[in-house]
Amino acid sequence: MKDWLRLDSGANTPAYNMALDEALLENAATLGQPVLRFYDWTEPCATFGYSQKIAAIEAATDLRPLIRRCTGGGLVPHDGDWTYSLIFPPDHEWAGLTATESYRRIHELLQTAFAKLGIRATLADCCRRPRPGECFAGHELHDLLWQNKKIAGAAQRRNRFGLLIQGSVQPLADWAKEDWRDCLSQGAPRLEATPKARAHELAGAKYSRDEFNRKR
Repeated sequence: MKDWLRLDSGANTPAYNMALDEALLENAATLGQPVLRFYDWTEPCATFGYSQKIAAIEAATDLRPLIRRCTGGGLVPHDGDWTYSLIFPPDHEWAGLTATESYRRIHELLQTAFAKLGIRATLADCCRRPRPGECFAGHELHDLLWQNKKIAGAAQRRNRFGLLIQGSVQPLADWAKEDWRDCLSQGAPRLEATPKARAHELAGAKYSRDEFNRKR
């Protein structure tokens, strides 16, 4: 992780949070270094995978707004969770990994960060199927577990710009979020300049619009 950069983007609207991740992915090749982004939410909400059906998502949660991600996966509630994303340029080693391998690697990094705080998490070695669309009701291979309950999952998107991983930690105890972030980032230098204009454009034209969020 010596070449990674850390971005703390604070609390933002749900649409902007998803838009900034996509803008960072579009800018990954220009930046040339992986970015580990931590962020929070200005309001409770839920995000769901790009291919999910909106009717199933609406039936599965009372949280609103509902924002369709550009990544896969299922329903993720953002109401006190710890969210992060990882963005890799197209020529980085991680961008060439299989989805299963990159999923395992990111959760091993999360596991190590928790271990530094004295929290013993494990990687799931099998699946327990959740209810349709609900990401945290069961677990998949390599999800992160604590006391046999899923505490972390992630979704991915690969394209010509690189690799985007969007992850969520659902804390089950009084854990120290900022300490965990420091352990995960391992002293990575801060990224100051971000594609804010492009993020605002995507938030307004895509992630805040019913045409996108209700397209399926």
